[in-house]
Amino acid sequence: MSAGKSVGEMDELRLISGAMVILSGATALLVVMPYMLLENVKPPAGLKPYTTEQLAGRQSYIANGCVYCHSQQPRDIKQAPDATRGWGRASVAGDYAYDTPHLLGTMRTGPDLLNIGARQPSKDWHLGHLYQPRAYTPGSIMPSYPYMFEVRQGAARPGETVVNLPPGLAKPNEVVVAKPETLALVNYLLSLDRTYPALAPLPAPAASASATAKERP
Repeated sequence: MSAGKSVGEMDELRLISGAMVILSGATALLVVMPYMLLENVKPPAGLKPYTTEQLAGRQSYIANGCVYCHSQQPRDIKQAPDATRGWGRASVAGDYAYDTPHLLGTMRTGPDLLNIGARQPSKDWHLGHLYQPRAYTPGSIMPSYPYMFEVRQGAARPGETVVNLPPGLAKPNEVVVAKPETLALVNYLLSLDRTYPALAPLPAPAASASATAKERP
């Protein structure tokens, strides 16, 4: 030990040095290596960039906390029966090429939504489900979002989108109108469709010379 340093100072130096080594290793494993592995991943041919409205709906998805109850990462059949649940094939890195930030989620209080646009392609269904989930999925624990709609007496104004509610839920002479942010959210949900092939189809193998010779008359 050097004459100018106390035991306490040496312990602090070891603690800081050890913490920096652990932090550097974790950064290399969790940030640098994944970046190097995924930096050249290209979007699949079937994946389209989000439109401006879909991006606005994505922000509404985040703001309303949908990510806390829904994942967006169907798992491999070896890990979970997601495919048999109708949630789609296991996701691949390219499926998230246009997602910033990623909304993989960790909770499944509700179903996985990466392919909800394919499972439920109806705009009317999504609007009604947001307004009153239990009218569409009996027993659902999903909260309703009445503040995303305007309920009033009379007819809708030109250009407004009226929610077509199931019989018994709509009141006489009352309309439920979806707000612009609600329409954007539904547009985003409809864009969640990753049913295209995860990988490009391989080219057909070329016929060998011997096989070609046998086929000739």
